[in-house]
Amino acid sequence: MRVYIPTTLAALQQLVADRSLRVVNGTAFAVTPTLREAYAEGDDDELAEVALRDAALASLRLLAGRGESELPVRRAVVVADVDTATGRPDLDDAVVRLSGPVAIDEVVAVYVDNADAETVVLAAVAVIDEADLGDEDAELTVGDAQDHDLAWYAPQELPFLLELL
Repeated sequence: MRVYIPTTLAALQQLVADRSLRVVNGTAFAVTPTLREAYAEGDDDELAEVALRDAALASLRLLAGRGESELPVRRAVVVADVDTATGRPDLDDAVVRLSGPVAIDEVVAVYVDNADAETVVLAAVAVIDEADLGDEDAELTVGDAQDHDLAWYAPQELPFLLELL
């Protein structure tokens, strides 16, 4: 199953160093049967975009809890093909649970914000909790971050990307 794993730049550094990614709470996103049922129309590519956007939003939440870091504030999503993923429709339509870490060999792509998104991502990180609680201004701020497309990187490009940060 192809999964979209929310993460941070610090975790990407660990992925390169350890050759595996520890998935926070085992939570990832995927094109699940429940997600398919939730959309009357949409092919697999469009539904994969929904799962990617959900993972990017979850990355904002991870950034909110990251503490101080010298790394830029950017959303990151790891895309991997894994054998074991269990649906969690009790959480949301696209949520799946992974049973363990993801090996770097399972990674098929990585998405990361460009530098031009840092300002709006930082603003969204500051208000993500308020947005979750229904604050309209906070929701608009988070929406501004979500409007930025993530850049795609092949797994072998990851060390070079991290070196350039």
